Amino acid sequence: MAAGSGLTALSAAAGAQSFAFRANQRYPDPAVQILDPSFAKYRIYSSTVEQVATGMRWAEGPAYHAKGGYLLFSDIPNNRIMKFDEATGKTSVYRDKANYANGNAIDRQGRLITCEHSVTRRVTRTELNGKITVLADSFEGKRLNAPNDIVVKSDDSIWFTDPLFGINGEWEGSRAKPEQATTNVYRIGTDGKLTAVITELVNPNGLAFSPDEKKLYVVEWKGTPNRSIWSFDVNVDGSVSNKTKLIDAADQGALDGFKVDRDGNLWCGWGSNGALQAEPTDMGLRKVFGLKGKSEDLDGVMVFNPQGKAIGFIQLPERCANLAFGGPKRNRLYMTSSHSVYALYVESHGAV
Repeated sequence: MAAGSGLTALSAAAGAQSFAFRANQRYPDPAVQILDPSFAKYRIYSSTVEQVATGMRWAEGPAYHAKGGYLLFSDIPNNRIMKFDEATGKTSVYRDKANYANGNAIDRQGRLITCEHSVTRRVTRTELNGKITVLADSFEGKRLNAPNDIVVKSDDSIWFTDPLFGINGEWEGSRAKPEQATTNVYRIGTDGKLTAVITELVNPNGLAFSPDEKKLYVVEWKGTPNRSIWSFDVNVDGSVSNKTKLIDAADQGALDGFKVDRDGNLWCGWGSNGALQAEPTDMGLRKVFGLKGKSEDLDGVMVFNPQGKAIGFIQLPERCANLAFGGPKRNRLYMTSSHSVYALYVESHGAV
């Protein structure tokens, strides 16, 4: 479906760009590409990519609220959290002046957990009565960098990444000098204690657990188009060990946020880069992953199996920053992509 009618005025008021989109009318949707036969069972023959919202400046941090039947996501430069209601198909502002929120998650009690980039540089929880509780804003007496992406484990511990992106400029936060010596992955225990569980990654970004929560996956961004996903074993005491490279983008694109399904597959936000656009179409991503189309068209969602092999790709007209499984059956994939949010029903379900 196209963006809701109420979104046009909303977009105009925010001064953001709306992106025209025409859904494919034929089945199967050629935008859903099978790179390995194992992905075929996840593609629904009669399901196509839909644009459900547009008019954002940089859509990020989607989190699905199962009880409420809505998706929350950040529009970072516009300093707001948005809400897409599945029942009405309309998008509205959930929270204005949101401290340049980025990553969001919903805990088991239905409360919103948010990473903030602005001068606040903190992780907060919105209680069921609307009150905002600060969960973390400093570590060992020094302010956090700019909490980015976040996930809640089944034991109610909260894990988040803390790269420099939100303090590198004024676009996604407020420029500031980092106080932390490293860019860490943190864990907030149920007792409220903040622990740096990973300290050796350069600008960690997206993160997620395997379905059994025995492994933690984290994207590392090294300041170049090459991004990797590392796998860590999660120990009983909440620490991690056995760092192993699971996925290497091999200079072929940019990994960002991602989610894991019940089968352990990683559905990853993906963006092509300038270096690829100068390459012949038989090079770059086509050569490495077997994709179709020109390299400049290869924005969307890359799907990897638990062993790190690319098995599927969902092509989008905009770079995908993050995604979330939603819907009553957790089989509707929401993809926050630059100016818009896209959705696709798949024969797969989110792990959490």
